[in-house]
Amino acid sequence: MALCAKKRPPEEERRARANDREYNEKFQYASNCIKTSKYNILTFLPVNLFEQFQEVANTYFLFLLILQLIPQISSLSWFTTIVPLVLVLTITAVKDATDDYFRHKSDNQVNNRQSQVLINGILQQEQWMNVCVGDIIKLENNQFVAADLLLLSSSEPHGLCYIETAELDGETNMKVRQAIPVTSELGDISKLAKFDGEVICEPPNNKLDKFSGTLYWKENKFPLSNQNMLLRGCVLRNTEWCFGLVIFAGPDTKLMQNSGRTKFKRTSIDRLMNTLVLWIFGFLVCMGVILAIGNAIWEHEVGTRFQVYLPWDEAVDSAFFSGFLSFWSYIIILNTVVPISLYVSVEVIRLGHSYFINWDKKMFCMKKRTPAEARTTTLNEELGQVEYIFSDKTGTLTQNIMVFNKCSIYGRSYGDVFDVLGHKAELGEKPEPVDFSFNPLADKKFLFWDPSLLEAVKIGDPHTHEFFRLLSLCHTVMSEEKNEGELYYKAQSPDEGALVTAARNFGFVFRSRTPKTITVHEMGTAITYQLLAILDFNNIRKRMSVIVRNPEGKIRLYCKGADTILLDRLHHSTQELLNTTMDHLNEYAGEGLRTLVLAYRDLDEEYYEEWAERRLQASLAQDSREDRLASVYEEVENNMMLLGATAIEDKLQQGVPETIALLTLANIKIWVLTGDKQETAVNIGYSCKMLTDDMTEVFIVTGHTVLEVREELRKAREKMMDSSRSVGNGFTYQETLSSSKLTSVLEAVAGEYALVINGHSLAHALEADMELEFLETACACKAVICCRVTPLQKAQVVELVKKYKKAVTLAIGDGANDVSMIKTAHIGVGISGQEGIQAVLASDYSFSQFKFLQRLLLVHGRWSYLRMCKFLCYFFYKNFAFTMVHFWFGFFCGFSAQTVYDQYFITLYNIVYTSLPVLAMGVFDQDVPEQRSMEYPKLYEPGQLNLLFNKREFFICIAQGIYTSVLMFFIPYGVFAEATRDDGTQLADYQSFAVTVATSLVIVVSVQIGLDTGYWTAINHFFIWGSLAVYFAILFAMHSNGLFDMFPNQFRFVGNAQNTLAQPTVWLTIVLTTVVCIMPVVAFRFLRLNLKPDLSDTVRYTQLVRKKQKAQHRCMRRVGRTGSRRSGYAFSHQEGFGELIMSGKNMRLSSLALSSFTTRSSSSWIESLRRKKSDSASSPSGSADKPLKG
Repeated sequence: MALCAKKRPPEEERRARANDREYNEKFQYASNCIKTSKYNILTFLPVNLFEQFQEVANTYFLFLLILQLIPQISSLSWFTTIVPLVLVLTITAVKDATDDYFRHKSDNQVNNRQSQVLINGILQQEQWMNVCVGDIIKLENNQFVAADLLLLSSSEPHGLCYIETAELDGETNMKVRQAIPVTSELGDISKLAKFDGEVICEPPNNKLDKFSGTLYWKENKFPLSNQNMLLRGCVLRNTEWCFGLVIFAGPDTKLMQNSGRTKFKRTSIDRLMNTLVLWIFGFLVCMGVILAIGNAIWEHEVGTRFQVYLPWDEAVDSAFFSGFLSFWSYIIILNTVVPISLYVSVEVIRLGHSYFINWDKKMFCMKKRTPAEARTTTLNEELGQVEYIFSDKTGTLTQNIMVFNKCSIYGRSYGDVFDVLGHKAELGEKPEPVDFSFNPLADKKFLFWDPSLLEAVKIGDPHTHEFFRLLSLCHTVMSEEKNEGELYYKAQSPDEGALVTAARNFGFVFRSRTPKTITVHEMGTAITYQLLAILDFNNIRKRMSVIVRNPEGKIRLYCKGADTILLDRLHHSTQELLNTTMDHLNEYAGEGLRTLVLAYRDLDEEYYEEWAERRLQASLAQDSREDRLASVYEEVENNMMLLGATAIEDKLQQGVPETIALLTLANIKIWVLTGDKQETAVNIGYSCKMLTDDMTEVFIVTGHTVLEVREELRKAREKMMDSSRSVGNGFTYQETLSSSKLTSVLEAVAGEYALVINGHSLAHALEADMELEFLETACACKAVICCRVTPLQKAQVVELVKKYKKAVTLAIGDGANDVSMIKTAHIGVGISGQEGIQAVLASDYSFSQFKFLQRLLLVHGRWSYLRMCKFLCYFFYKNFAFTMVHFWFGFFCGFSAQTVYDQYFITLYNIVYTSLPVLAMGVFDQDVPEQRSMEYPKLYEPGQLNLLFNKREFFICIAQGIYTSVLMFFIPYGVFAEATRDDGTQLADYQSFAVTVATSLVIVVSVQIGLDTGYWTAINHFFIWGSLAVYFAILFAMHSNGLFDMFPNQFRFVGNAQNTLAQPTVWLTIVLTTVVCIMPVVAFRFLRLNLKPDLSDTVRYTQLVRKKQKAQHRCMRRVGRTGSRRSGYAFSHQEGFGELIMSGKNMRLSSLALSSFTTRSSSSWIESLRRKKSDSASSPSGSADKPLKG
């Protein structure tokens, strides 16, 4: 295993010679052993403890423990700190050890897999860990690839082999790889044993889709690309056997290079908690200083007179030094204001919330058998604070199931259906689909409605034939024929599959391919084309081409790609046809269809030979190979003849419009970032109700220069300001406004606006000198759509909002192009759809349909935020109430650092007596049921405004805790000063006082959590009342004869608890303390509920009213008349809802009714707070939310 972790200098290039281990060993390449585990038996304890003490809290408590071991300053036993600390460290260590055990198990399983390695001319079984760079290994069908291999030969003709790459990129469709021709004949072991070629290639990297290298053999050079490589993690499919040369092994493989850790995300509550803990520590130091000064003064003024009775310790020689020691003593005693159990409890609560998400049956997709999954446990409460959602379109809002819908061929559009009067048939009026029975190889699932296209094919229209010939040749689809005539296409993208299937049904059936040929059945006749070159698609080129030679020897290039790319590369003679086709493209995009342009170019033999030679030289280049190839491709993909365009429909997912409408009502702004063209994206925006006809204006930014973009953004802001002025908001637009003032003014504009911006315009808008103008304009809009954006631009837009807005962002997508956006946002959500699982692997949460997002945010997110806030408020309250009693006691014990409570009570308070009730509240509490959370999306807004736990709420909790501690100490103190027992003796003694205060504390905090709990379960009852029972059981046990007999030095006060709690005076004191502590809280909440209720209070009240009304209706039905059928509709219906329905807005009526019902109380304070938050922003970081509408 030591080899696995060996550090090596970075490589500049990789050299690997076949069948020569001695040569390869001198480079000290990594072995094929992998190690993902972190510890072994010897290193676990020291390394794990070192990691745990990286946490500031753990180090802080270790420091306190060391202080407690110093007898001069410690008035508490060491176990009061070490028990909680060891408990926390042990729980964490057990979790880490369990995780690492499974990593070890997985590593061993992988490293001990068997592989056939060619050694000294003989195939030998070797474990994967023993495979070395330069070895030749044999793979058989359905075996995993052991390392990154150069494919040498296979059982298939032309050195082809088929692989599945699900473990690499999540795609389950088969891909083809091919050996270079010079090695494809090396199928015999004797030939392979003599093979001594040397590969020089790029160093190890994490780029899955790229490989650049050269094979040197027999004094010749052969270029190598990704098409010649088999990567570790792939599975060999439909191929009997193949041989490969190991290029990268173990940690150098692309699979392992991609297994790096993602950036750790922290929530805003985490960051606030860290700040508050520092403040509490400062407060702790201040209390220590006050008490230390008090100790020094007391010792100087009073203590010196009692040296005979209370001598100083040997080391103490002055009152000042006594005060110094007292400071550290009080730091130990008062440290429970920040107990270590806080951090453990937070993690337990988050884990519980994550399981609720995983177990939610309403987020389970039956069709795909896919549950929702919380892939991280640290971000749950931030789901309740989201203000901006950045969404991909294809596969996220849409299904990513492509259907060939329309096409334009040589200036004529096909796909529309007309009635007898020549009018377009509307949806639902379509006649029978086109009959493809003439074609025995047609796909029966394919439907097309325009018969004129099939007629054009049947009469032999040359342009139509060439159109479908291009679709059947220009692709990378793999064909599989299980039974005669049953074709199955394996496409790398749904678009390609839809286009090839369309060509298949119209008589141009792609049948099979080899590395050098493509066989197509054209109208029943098998024709084999010689495949000369594939110019593959990538995100920069946005097009793909093939060069083929037909049976007559004619060479032709076929190309398909995005209109923005291809239209600039057409021959000037096609201008008239181009204008017609552009009209069709705009029409298709306006209907929300995805478009591609098709073109071709004839090449003469001489030109092709020259070009092929330049392509070969570029492919052999060691540096800038991709740039050189792109330049060569650019040269041949020019002066093409336009053939037509395709239009593919990608339907909206179920529930998308309703989800967007509901999230919009929750004051969440949705931005769509898509690679589609502007018209398509805008149409989808209208379909999913992001854009509506009722909007004041939709701004479209399409400028090509910095000045044009700036001017368009300025005009958009001016129009918004003019609109606000016209409705009397009193704003006047001034260019000289500061950015913060402008932002707050813009965000308060009247009307609803949307912004649509193109990729080239966005590139200018994201420049440093214009990004603020873009952000100000975009944030004033209700919806933003960015079209033609690259994956990098998606991440830049998210980063821009994160940088300047004090708002939580969420990014959601389904493809590899969304990964950077998902990782950049505060919360990343992956859709497990048609494009593999790259997005899911990079995400924090995943599910299969966009509509589940509303439940994730409005139910799980809101509840998680509510529960965490209530947990933290109560936790800080109970610990201040517990700890501050020591502070007040200090003034009555000569500042001697004597504790009020028994040391066992101090140890058990946070880990036994009060831990489970607050955990139950933090895990199970609800303010309103899940149905009401979805029905009233305005309930989500307190999380966005961070109302439930902030610095103000923290100080209120602290004040309540201090108030409770004052009463907890002084009421028993005052009573005990004069009280007597039943027998007339003095009641006051230290232990009786301690028992009374401790009992009062446990009862008060238990009653308080009962008041705080909004949703009672059997678990809450059991934990609260069970904790009280456990307290009394332990209390009586510690003062029993049994423990005294076993440990006389530790449990000296036999019978004290029984004697104290037998006194009526003590119980009256406890009751009085409880009432005085709790009654102000009850009174305050009662007044707030009546005078200024929260939205959730109003919802609960509405529920109660509804229940009462239902009960009354049931009574009335039993006693009322039954003969009348007159409706009460006209008398109870409110005006305005009919117009709302006709307007097309998808809004929940109950939400509207509720918002009008609560305008007087709830909306006013949220609105004023939002306005205040916006006005007080010092930069464009204020909230981007509009005022809440009544």
